[in-house]
Amino acid sequence: MKDLLLITPPFTQLNTPYPATAYIKGFLNTKNISSHQTDLGIEVILQLFSKSGLEKVFNKEIEITAISENSQRIFTLKDEYIKTIDQVISFLQGKTPTLARQICSMNFLPEASRFNQLDDMEFAFGNMGLQDKAKHLATLYLEDLSDYIVEAIDSDFGFSRYAERLGKSANSFDELYAKICGEKSFIDEITLEILTEKLELIQPKLVCFSIPFPGNLYSAFRCAKLIKENYPYIKTAMGGGFPNTELREIKDKRVFEFFDFITLDDGEVPLELLCENLDKTENQEFKRTFLIENQEVVYKNNSKKHDYKQADIGTPDYTDLQLDQYISVIEIANPMHSLWSDGRWNKLTMAHGCYWGKCTFCDISLDYIKIYEPISAKILVDRMEELIKTTGETGFHFVDEAAPPALMREVALEILRRNLVVTWWTNIRFEKSFTRDLCFLLKLSGCVAVSGGLEVASDRLLKLIDKGISVEQVAKVTRNFTEAGIMIHAYLMYGYPTQTVQETVDSLEMVRQLFEMGILQSAFWHQFAMTAHSPVGLNPEEFGVMPIKQEIHFANNDIDFTDKTGIDHGKFSFGLKKSLFNYMHGINFELPLQEWFDFKIPKTTVHPDYIHDCLLEEEDFKFKPNSKVVFLTKNVIAENRIKKKKQNEYPYTRITIHLKTNVVHIDLDREQAEWFIKIMKENSFENPKPTLLQQIKNQYEESFEDFELFWFSKPIQQLKENGVILSL
Repeated sequence: MKDLLLITPPFTQLNTPYPATAYIKGFLNTKNISSHQTDLGIEVILQLFSKSGLEKVFNKEIEITAISENSQRIFTLKDEYIKTIDQVISFLQGKTPTLARQICSMNFLPEASRFNQLDDMEFAFGNMGLQDKAKHLATLYLEDLSDYIVEAIDSDFGFSRYAERLGKSANSFDELYAKICGEKSFIDEITLEILTEKLELIQPKLVCFSIPFPGNLYSAFRCAKLIKENYPYIKTAMGGGFPNTELREIKDKRVFEFFDFITLDDGEVPLELLCENLDKTENQEFKRTFLIENQEVVYKNNSKKHDYKQADIGTPDYTDLQLDQYISVIEIANPMHSLWSDGRWNKLTMAHGCYWGKCTFCDISLDYIKIYEPISAKILVDRMEELIKTTGETGFHFVDEAAPPALMREVALEILRRNLVVTWWTNIRFEKSFTRDLCFLLKLSGCVAVSGGLEVASDRLLKLIDKGISVEQVAKVTRNFTEAGIMIHAYLMYGYPTQTVQETVDSLEMVRQLFEMGILQSAFWHQFAMTAHSPVGLNPEEFGVMPIKQEIHFANNDIDFTDKTGIDHGKFSFGLKKSLFNYMHGINFELPLQEWFDFKIPKTTVHPDYIHDCLLEEEDFKFKPNSKVVFLTKNVIAENRIKKKKQNEYPYTRITIHLKTNVVHIDLDREQAEWFIKIMKENSFENPKPTLLQQIKNQYEESFEDFELFWFSKPIQQLKENGVILSL
């Protein structure tokens, strides 16, 4: 028996748990509040995609002539699917890696329409290992089954969402309410059966649903309905990303037939107070909570209790979640793109909110973005070590709005000081702070990838967005990451207010050149959506758009609007995504942009060498006294030698540094070498306080002259180029 049951309703991710309940459980541990968490999504998927689950799917009565030829083929091959499904799922869980050879033999899995793209993608398999190729083929197999389920069994099904349409911009609760009160779907039956088992086992006093996305909303209501009908003494609460953004103006009382409470923003204090209220009938305090009082929806925020600092909320706790049951899939044969769906990642946050907080399309008026609070590198790496012990996983995804460069540097140094072997990735802004040296340091600490918003690759629109970057700056930063061996994914946008057709075409050309130069590995286009809590949504007239007003009783986030340009931006969607699919696989850069569209577009005005020319720059020999200098090597050998020239002898010291993949030799004057080796030891990465370059200059000039001549000399430049010396 536990006080709380924390639920992530279907569906979010297949490869790793959505972290919200783990964050909350970690906090509850610090308050000695007992809880159990479950990801209903992965449990439903595993029941559905099993031998018994597919038998139920294929035993459902259908009119065979009423379904597509593709679905008819899948139905005809049902015995092959039923025979292979358990083995495929086991393989995708990482339990039977030897099955990869069978899968790649191309006569093991039944194939339907999803496999048609293979002829176009054989080139990609040259870059994929056996395991990745098998994962990709197994993913296509599951997608074929999903197509059948959507067409013949349950049209609302999706691997990472369920009935998403009902949760998107649902200003009225009517349609969702009718669906909740209607017949249970095939997926509902599985979900509610699993939930009932959990409720009987855990016997909670309060069930908390974390709803991050519209695609989790309907299932949460379905589950809450079952609880209210069969366990009326159990209280129910809703929190998470969806209510935080969409339900801030909720008025419809019918919502509270299913949920007793809806909490907004950081959930720790609201949930702590709900727990206290379970045993109270008077003097109840609430924090940012909607509930029913006197038959009306009221918003209660009568507690004086402050939100907890990030350092005090505890380490996320993944206990109870079936970590070995998640399945890794590869939808696209692109190493960067697969990070979201392949591998098990412990999720952490470097900082609460966004340190930039200015982008005009973003919900910057809301606390989860507006209130910026970083955590110390020491506490963060403490939490990483704790999670490694409890989960056995060394992969980390920092799910920041935008990870701060200075904090990333400190985290990287802390990881190196502790000699940790971890793999991590995060979301960033393409700041000029990401120098070549910082990117190299991040790589050494285990960073393998970053994602960031390029949005509209147009300097005029980037300025209007208040992104604080330029296309040239993005090119230089992505070059720095790429040269360090870190992959980059860019979020791209089209249809921003006042964007012209010419700007859309020029933006695509910028993206084409970034891929062709090899400094961008993955990207995704999405069409601009105006949200209620963004600067554009709050002041639409300033951005040349007219909102289409609707009365709000339920959800309010995405706002329909008309753009004064009158351009139908949606018609660009297919061409933008098709071109990007090709560029991500390294092909068809030479095709004119017109080839991607079935309507006339203007020629690009961007010079064909624009990105190339952005990367042409002189060597930087500028002295930067405030840069922090770190030496990243332990394997230094000094050998005194003598150089003979004619009748003269010149003593010198050869310094040999063994790096992981190569050996670097430099020759220095003996006295300089002795001083330099001493400085390297004193300022290694293990030193918690890196020395400023000005301090090193002062020390040098106590014994020698002209530090700049030494610092920019060929031997020292060689060490910089090999990452032995980093200026941060």
